[in-house]
Amino acid sequence: MLAADTLFRALADETRLRCLVLLAGQEELCVCELTHALKVSQPKMSRHLAMLREAGLVADRRQGLWVFYQLNPGLPDWARAVLSDTVAGLARQPPFAADARRLTLMVNPAERCGPPAATRAAVAMPAAPTHALEHRNRR
Repeated sequence: MLAADTLFRALADETRLRCLVLLAGQEELCVCELTHALKVSQPKMSRHLAMLREAGLVADRRQGLWVFYQLNPGLPDWARAVLSDTVAGLARQPPFAADARRLTLMVNPAERCGPPAATRAAVAMPAAPTHALEHRNRR
């Protein structure tokens, strides 16, 4: 069961608060969407999302290389009411309005997050010339 102090500790950190405000307005968001919208690094975002998940405020699901987050559907009614009132009071204020705007201006998730790692490696490292492979295989 979610304790009140756990919720309010999460809300006390600006990055976690901004994440929760965005997640409250969306069905779910990918880590890359949150990093782009909040203009923070992926490690920082992942650390804060892990804290929110451990506190029971968000739930995640994996799809291939991507991790998607949503507000925990099992949140108690009182916690949903606190989040709803918080979002209503902050959504049009900076930096929350700017976060939402950056999120709406983003392109499709596959383009934001980039191709899978294997594809990135193949693009970053061109194939060796055939003669080099033949030379290596003769050894």
